[in-house]
Amino acid sequence: MEYTIRKLKQSEYPLLEDFLYEAIFVPEGMKPPARSILQTPELQVYTADFGSQTADQALAAEADGKLVGAVWVRIMNDYGHFDDSTPSLAISLYGPYRGLGIGTGLMKAMLTHLKEIGFSRVSLSVQKANYAAGLYLRLGFQIVAEHAEEYLMVCEL
Repeated sequence: MEYTIRKLKQSEYPLLEDFLYEAIFVPEGMKPPARSILQTPELQVYTADFGSQTADQALAAEADGKLVGAVWVRIMNDYGHFDDSTPSLAISLYGPYRGLGIGTGLMKAMLTHLKEIGFSRVSLSVQKANYAAGLYLRLGFQIVAEHAEEYLMVCEL
């Protein structure tokens, strides 16, 4: 599939809430949570006032003439928090665009971008049952902590 990766425009930052909802891992056979879950403090840290911090960085993937995915980072106290100088990463694609290499492209572009702007590492949290954990390992992330249902992973840039 043909796609392009570019910086997410400030006018598109509100779309990060949509992508955050899409990023919620829903195990097979389970119902997705109500969209109101996005208003909880644990999830608001990913999107509230995005763009107000120097470390706030976001890239978008376009395919079929529309925005189909996003990857973004910020330094925050989230599930993927490693330390106060390491940005945490979130990534999401709309369902029909998963498994086509777009997520890998977004991740590689963000890792390159973060290195270019001076970060030495990036972190994330992923559910152990999430197929994306394998992608993160292939991209150079290492498991630095294991919790009941998730891994804390860090990639040295």
